Amino acid sequence: MKKNYKMVVCYDGSRYYGWEHQPDKDTIQGKLESVLTRMCGEFIDVIGAGRTDAGVHARAMVANAVMETDLGPDQIRDYMNRYLPDDIAVKEVRQASDRFHARYKAVGKLYCYTCFDGPVKPVFKRKYVTVLDYHPDIDKMRKAASYLEGRHDYKSFCGNSHMKKSTVRIVDKIEIIKKGGFIYFNYHGTGFLQNMVRILTGTLLEVGKGKIPPESMPEILLARDRKKAGPTAPPGGLCLMEVDY
Repeated sequence: MKKNYKMVVCYDGSRYYGWEHQPDKDTIQGKLESVLTRMCGEFIDVIGAGRTDAGVHARAMVANAVMETDLGPDQIRDYMNRYLPDDIAVKEVRQASDRFHARYKAVGKLYCYTCFDGPVKPVFKRKYVTVLDYHPDIDKMRKAASYLEGRHDYKSFCGNSHMKKSTVRIVDKIEIIKKGGFIYFNYHGTGFLQNMVRILTGTLLEVGKGKIPPESMPEILLARDRKKAGPTAPPGGLCLMEVDY
């Protein structure tokens, strides 16, 4: 009998074309489906909580798959980890209710974007941080972030100009933490648009540089125009930390 399984997956997205499977390209979803299809002897569809962009990482992406297997949850986890590449790991597998859907049942996500402005480049973290050649003004960025929190239309911060669905989202917390040479931008919200976290970060960094005043955030939101916001920050600094249910 087929059962629904929930899994928590972590991955280094550096060499992948994002989460969503694409023909003839390495993707996270594609790798997971390939291993589960091999395990079950029929195609297994893996549903993710979100679709991370090319080059973006995850510490706890949640996914689910409906399949028939004699293996228990820990055995499924061990099988997957045996055949998955070294940059993808399944942390946990559990049987879920038939109604559980990794994307539709998610009520919140936490992303962290990491920058570095210290004197010596972080060689062993280079794939997971964006190195800055300037020292952004943290207080100005925090002030700008306070305008961006809440329920807003984030069309100005959406990388998909042809988005037909609503671009209204709730971002309940933007936290900017400085620790040594590292600057962590933590974003928690109900959901995020394509490239949204990276565009928010790119915009806040422009504020930190003094190129955009913090007080202009409401105006950028109201414009609903991608050209009004800052650049899209590089993918390597972004990591999906947690999905809430």
